[in-house]
Amino acid sequence: MADNSMLVSETGRSLLSDSSVLDSKIVESSKENVSLGSVLDVEEMPQIETRVVLVQEAGKQEELLKALEEIKVPYIKTDTIEELEDSDSPEFESIFVVSEFQDSIFNNLCKADCRVIGPPVVLHCAQKGEPLPFSCRPLYCASMLNLVLCFTGFRKKDELVKLVTLVHHMGGIIRRDLSSKVTHLVANSTHGDKFRIAVSLGTPIVKAEWIYKAWERRNEIDFCAADDDFRNQFKVPPFQDCMLSFLGFSDDEKANMEEMTKMQGGHYLPVGDERCTHLVVEESTVKDLPFEPLKSLYVVKQEWFWGSIQMDARAGESMYLFEKSESPGLKKSVSLLSLNTPNSNRKRRRLKETLAQLTRETDVSPFPPRKRPSAEHSLSIGSLLDISNTPESSATSGETPKSSARPSKNATPLALKQSARWQVAKELYQTESNYVDILTTIIQLFQVPLEKEGQLGGPILAQEEIKTIFGSIPDILDVHTKIKEDLEDLMMNWTESKSIGDIVLKYSKDLLKTYPPFVNFFEMSKETITRCEKQKPRFHAFLKINQAKPECGRQSLAELLIRPVQRLPSVALLLNDIKKHTAEDNPDKITLERAIESLKEVMTHINEDKRKTEAQRQFFDVVYEVDGCPANLLSSHRSLVQRLETVALGDDLCDRGEQVTLFLFNDCLEIARKRHKVIGAFKSPHGHTRPPASLKHVVLMPLSQIKKVLDIRETEDCRKAFALVVRPPTEPNNKLLSFQMTTEEPPKEDWLKMLCRHVANTICKADAENLIYTVDPDSVEVNTKDMDSTLSRASRAIKKTSKKVTRAFSFSKTPKRALRRALMSHSATEGRSPSSANESYIGSRLTSTSSLAGIPSPSLVSLPSIFEKRSHTLSRSTTHLI
Repeated sequence: MADNSMLVSETGRSLLSDSSVLDSKIVESSKENVSLGSVLDVEEMPQIETRVVLVQEAGKQEELLKALEEIKVPYIKTDTIEELEDSDSPEFESIFVVSEFQDSIFNNLCKADCRVIGPPVVLHCAQKGEPLPFSCRPLYCASMLNLVLCFTGFRKKDELVKLVTLVHHMGGIIRRDLSSKVTHLVANSTHGDKFRIAVSLGTPIVKAEWIYKAWERRNEIDFCAADDDFRNQFKVPPFQDCMLSFLGFSDDEKANMEEMTKMQGGHYLPVGDERCTHLVVEESTVKDLPFEPLKSLYVVKQEWFWGSIQMDARAGESMYLFEKSESPGLKKSVSLLSLNTPNSNRKRRRLKETLAQLTRETDVSPFPPRKRPSAEHSLSIGSLLDISNTPESSATSGETPKSSARPSKNATPLALKQSARWQVAKELYQTESNYVDILTTIIQLFQVPLEKEGQLGGPILAQEEIKTIFGSIPDILDVHTKIKEDLEDLMMNWTESKSIGDIVLKYSKDLLKTYPPFVNFFEMSKETITRCEKQKPRFHAFLKINQAKPECGRQSLAELLIRPVQRLPSVALLLNDIKKHTAEDNPDKITLERAIESLKEVMTHINEDKRKTEAQRQFFDVVYEVDGCPANLLSSHRSLVQRLETVALGDDLCDRGEQVTLFLFNDCLEIARKRHKVIGAFKSPHGHTRPPASLKHVVLMPLSQIKKVLDIRETEDCRKAFALVVRPPTEPNNKLLSFQMTTEEPPKEDWLKMLCRHVANTICKADAENLIYTVDPDSVEVNTKDMDSTLSRASRAIKKTSKKVTRAFSFSKTPKRALRRALMSHSATEGRSPSSANESYIGSRLTSTSSLAGIPSPSLVSLPSIFEKRSHTLSRSTTHLI
């Protein structure tokens, strides 16, 4: 092969000469032939037939023969090349299919400049319905088809030749110089110009292992080496070949950064170690270095560290170099020199004006100072509750504040003394301006960069996560920008008759539309930020960089996002304050009242919408937590009232002593027991893992089936127990369901009253108290003394084992409750007592079970007599209650 010989030759040409040069010549020659053929008569052109020669093992692959038949290419089989006497015949264009690209046959074919392909190429073309490709080099597979690679940092010639050959065998193209056409940079070092250009262009940078692993998967037809999941396993980490030290950070932050360094492929050393390549400095605390750094040491700001993690590649150090601050003595001498000039008085005056201007600009700063000075002026309640307001913003008078988000109009001179109504209106405008600045910062500093296409290293967050975090913030900003502009016009042309309430009423519908979606899902937004920050190092680095900027005022993204939740109550309080200072004959008095009511309506709607949203979330939590939960539980009119953890005291629903959870809804009661075996976690399409269902559905009971609620008196043998007398529609008699509460909250009395109130509402009765009956434990045969004893737990374990054995030896495997209902209905038709039939069946069932189990159990032997006694007592007490 001509190209391979060029690579291994000892001429002065580079090993990374463009393989695309030869490809382009082939394409050009083919184009010339096509154009020439269009002129010549077709009949005069010699017809050349393409045939495939299957060499040795390739001819034994059945799928390969079927693929050749699909693409309709003739083929022959051969064991040696010498058998083909007409291999050089001009009538045939032979394509040799070889299974191994390392044996002597392959080498002989390459020396003869024959077209050689691998079996995966034939299978790939048959799958795509394409003809066999024309390649001047041996082509084994199409794993790197259309990929353009460039190499950097490789010193060993043999290793480089091997890598280049493998890339050619997989259909890739090699470029010597890095440009925008290169799709991947294979790097053996993070130093050099090619690495820097690849980082700036966003070109994926991978290790040489990527090529070797792709070659191992060469026989996979659908495999592509450019697949993100596969390629990311071999990407060059940002801190490869880097030794980092950290100076000026707290212990916790330093530990976090050291852990991130190891995760990103680097190593960390103590400060002062000569092996260190980078010294990361906290510029806000470190003013000077404790030692004289070496020339080879990069002293960089922490932004370089987080920026490298964010873009998933080592950033250029020149932009983040740490610079020593000037000495105070030098600054003082410069300032004295500037003031001791002939025009020193004028400069002092200009300095005073500049300082005064800076002081006035701090009035509209959207962030409070770290230490709030005591305010001697009067502050309204709204200004104290609104954290976007600063004490200084109300202290200045004599000039209307200017918004930093938009240049204000020229201020008109105002009188030094203004009314109290003007003062509060000014505070409303200042807080509104600050609020708009904060929303603008959230969007411009966080949302826009996250949504930007073509991010270095790929998207930091998925679009669903970005939408969950920011929600309707852009819509809220649009509304408040308009409100701020109207307030600014009002303050510029202030008169006491100007209406502030009209501005709020004008945008009340917009507020009602934009706020509920954000406020209701604010908790979900915070949870998403926390989760993504823990799971995605690039997002964590992104927050570190942007939250350190002065626009954020040293506040986190979650702290900034809470502002919309607090804004409307703050505005309502300020409007109340303005109304107090508004004269009775002022038309704005009534308008302000309407504006306050409109805000209350918006907040009420938000609370109601939030309640519905929380109820829906609780619904889905129940559905996901209870395995086998009925689908008809989900209903728009239904809401979850209370959840109660209990232990079953009877055997009707489940085994005695089993943990049971009661979900009380406004019209039904979902009863679920604890699962004995938990299946694996459920993973949603978006990658969020949901915990497995921990409960098993038992019954969904309408509250109309509950006839009585029994409050069982507290005794030494019975604690926190209650019972329900229910009448299922399929049962001829009442059933008694008894439970013991296992939690302190809610109190038993409150729970029973709550349950009776919703039962009364369901059956349309006003006397909910008449549903509660207080009974003695002995009258219903309820005892909680032995629930936690060792004997009781052993008895329950034996009972479960007995059930398993009985089911194993049962031919019909009919559930016990189904058999019990069948026997009860049969005995009722024959005029016999249902309880006697039930007792005889259970007695025989339990006796056979204990004998099969082979374990002597006094508790099991005595169960029939206990059940007999309890059945008579239950029927007698139930008849008395009814």
